[in-house]
Amino acid sequence: MSKLKLLFITAFLGTVFFSFMAKADVSEETAYILNSLLFLMCGFLVMWMAAGFCMLESGLVTSKSVSTIAAKNIGLYSIAGIMFWLCGYNLAYGISEGGFIGTFTPWSDASDISTGYSDTSDWFFQMVFCAATISIVSGTLAERIKIWPFFIFAAILTGIIYPIEMGWQWGGGYLAALGFSDFAGSTLVHSAGGAAALAGAIILGPRLNRFKNGQVEPLEPYAASSIPLATLGTFILWLGWFGFNGGSQLAMGSFDDVNSVARIFMNTNLAAAAGVVVAAGLTRVVYGKTDVVQMLNGALGGLVAITAEPLMPSPIIAIIVGGIGGAIVVFGSQLLIRMQIDDVVGAIPVHMFAGIWGTLAVVISNTEVSLGAQVIGILAVNIFVFVTSFIVWSVLKSTIGIRISEEAEKEGTDKVEIGVTAYMIRD
Repeated sequence: MSKLKLLFITAFLGTVFFSFMAKADVSEETAYILNSLLFLMCGFLVMWMAAGFCMLESGLVTSKSVSTIAAKNIGLYSIAGIMFWLCGYNLAYGISEGGFIGTFTPWSDASDISTGYSDTSDWFFQMVFCAATISIVSGTLAERIKIWPFFIFAAILTGIIYPIEMGWQWGGGYLAALGFSDFAGSTLVHSAGGAAALAGAIILGPRLNRFKNGQVEPLEPYAASSIPLATLGTFILWLGWFGFNGGSQLAMGSFDDVNSVARIFMNTNLAAAAGVVVAAGLTRVVYGKTDVVQMLNGALGGLVAITAEPLMPSPIIAIIVGGIGGAIVVFGSQLLIRMQIDDVVGAIPVHMFAGIWGTLAVVISNTEVSLGAQVIGILAVNIFVFVTSFIVWSVLKSTIGIRISEEAEKEGTDKVEIGVTAYMIRD
C-alpha cells in the first residue's frame, strides 16, 4: 500500500471516529467500550509514571545508590499490584455509603454493561494510582533504608493504609458525604504519599553527615547521579500525568466527556509549565542561581497542585495554581532543611505541601465546594496516613531494623543491599 493511500485511509477513519464521538449520545455498549478504553489508555500512562519515578530518583541520588533505586521501584510496583488485588480494592470500594472501611476480600470481576465500564479496566486504573502513592515514599528515604523493610511497608501502605483513606472519598465514604472534593488525588494520592514519606524520614533520620551544626552539607565526593536522567524522569511523569488527571474524568462516551478530558489535558500542562517558570525565577532571585533540580520539582509541584481540580479552572487560574505549587516546592525544601529532615529527592514538598495547596485551591474554581470540607479532608487523610505510617515504621525499626549500618552507608546501598554497582556492571 502506498504512503498516500495509507494517509488517506487514516485521515478518513479519523474523521469518521471523531464525527462519531461528536454525537451527544451513543449506545450503551459503545459508551461502555469508550469508557473502558479511557481507563485502559490512561492507566498505562499512569503505569509509565513508575518509570518516571525510577528515573527521577536514580538521577537525584548519588551514584552508589542507583541500582537500589531501580530494585525498589520495580519491587514496589509489583507489590502494589498484588496487594491492591488481594484486599486493597475492596477496602476502598466495598465501603458503605458514608462509611469508613470496606472489606478484606480479593477483587472479583462483576462487569456489567449497566455500570458503564469494565470492572477490570477500573481495577487497573485504580491500581496504578495506588502504586504511585508508594513511589512517592521511595525517593525520600533513599540511600540509607534497607530494601526489605521498605517492601514490607509498601505492602501495608498499598494493601491497607492507602485503600482505606482513598475509599473515604472515591469509594463513597464519609469524606464524600461531607462534600470533600479531590478530582484526581492531590490529597488522596500525593499528600498521602508525602505524609507516609515524612513519617519514614523522621523515624529513619538523615543520611550520614547530611547536617552539621544545623547546616546542610554537600555530599561530596558523590554528586547527583545524572541530571539528564532526572530530567527524563520528570518528562515521563509529566506525560503520565495526562493519564492521571484525564482518566479521572471516568468517562469518554459523550461529546461533553471528550471535551472535558481535553480541557483537563490543557490545564494540567499549563500548571506544570507555570511550576517550572516560577521555580526557575525564584531560585535565581532568592539564591542567585537557577536551580535545575528545583525546576524539575517545580514542574511536579505544579502538576500535584492542579490534580485536585484540573477541569473547572480557566487557563489563567490553572497557571496561578501551578505557579504557586512551584513556589511551595522551593520554599518547602528550605523548610525541611531548617527542620533537618532529609528528603533526598524533595518528594515531601512536591507531593505533600503542594498537594495540600492544590486541594485548598479547589474552592477558587469550584464554587460548590466549601473550604471547611476541604480542610477536614486534608486533615483527616494526612493525619491518618502520617500516624499509621509512623506506627508501622516504628514497629519495623524496633523489630527487624530499617536502616543500614554506617559502614554500609559509606560503601553504598548498591553494594550492600543488592550487590550491584556501576563498577561491576561496566566490568
